[in-house]
Amino acid sequence: MLFQQIAQNKRKTIYVLIGFMGLVGIMGAALGYFCYGRPSMGIMIAIVVGLFYMITTLSQSTRIVMNMNNAHKVTEQEAPELYHVVEDMAMVGKVPMPEIYIIDDPSPNAFATGPNPQHAAVAATSGLLERLNREELEGVMGHEISHIRNYDIRLQSTALALSSVISYLANFGVNSFLWGRVRANEDDDNSGSAILEMIFSILTLILGPLAATIAQMALSRNREYLADASSVELTRDPQGLISALRKISNSEPMTQANTSSASLYIEDPFKKDSWTHLFDTHPPIEKRIERLEKM
Repeated sequence: MLFQQIAQNKRKTIYVLIGFMGLVGIMGAALGYFCYGRPSMGIMIAIVVGLFYMITTLSQSTRIVMNMNNAHKVTEQEAPELYHVVEDMAMVGKVPMPEIYIIDDPSPNAFATGPNPQHAAVAATSGLLERLNREELEGVMGHEISHIRNYDIRLQSTALALSSVISYLANFGVNSFLWGRVRANEDDDNSGSAILEMIFSILTLILGPLAATIAQMALSRNREYLADASSVELTRDPQGLISALRKISNSEPMTQANTSSASLYIEDPFKKDSWTHLFDTHPPIEKRIERLEKM
């Protein structure tokens, strides 16, 4: 059951990433046609911008995310229990010891980030350390170490970079339209097909960021299920994580979290659900607990 769930979520993640890359290509083609009359030009721009964003995001992801969430680095002497739990989970997960940060916030929550397991970091709120016992803390840190071990941290950083690329392409296209920097071709202007192609390009530039947001949220939800399952594999104790998730879900929203990194947390720090669930950063707690109980 455990390994079937892991395999299923990995397949879903691949599909979502393929969709992300396809969307970047479509956005680039729409931008190229809209602004230059050459879809290939836009695709080249999308590739260059995408590579730049990914290199920048991956190389500085830990510093950027920790600063956004007002997290401060701690040592073994400053947070001995958290340090030893993370150390144990990292040893069992066979990953290097990550850096440890604490966020001064009474709401219990945690996340992991970094470009790879060799340069990873985990963060926990002060509320998490105050409210959870060791068994529950092991479940949460097992979840975060699983994100590191499964390379979810790199995956989320890549998805964030691709979303930024899509937003950049959309803004560039819209600004080009507003300032009148679009291709002028009288023959095409008199062509009904050219008008339809122009409308399609405009709609793509407008709806692309929305589709990227939905894809990013879907990716985040799939990875949370996988990290839950992997945490049980590390701790051999689903009850610790089940109890921790109940405490986290029944708490107040965070005040120190940043909206851009909300999907990184073990549970939505703002406690918001969309009525369609398309824009939810996390799967419902009750469904996560239901899956854990079946293990």
